[in-house]
Amino acid sequence: MRNTELRRRMSEYFGEDWAPSYAKDIVHAELGGHTVEEALAIGTEPSDIWRAICRHNPDVPKHLI
Repeated sequence: MRNTELRRRMSEYFGEDWAPSYAKDIVHAELGGHTVEEALAIGTEPSDIWRAICRHNPDVPKHLI
C-alpha cells in the first residue's frame, strides 16, 4: 500500500477534516507508541499502519479493509 492509499482510506473513514488530526494526534500502542505521522516518518509500512488503525477502530467498513 502506498502512503496516498493510506491517506485516502483514512479520509474516507474518518472524513477529510478529521483524518489529518487523527494522523498527527492519536497514539497507537501497536505502532510502538507512535502516531500515524510518526510511524510513517520512521519508515513503518503504510499497510501495517492501516492494519493497526483497523484493529483500533473495529467498525471500519469491510470495503476499506
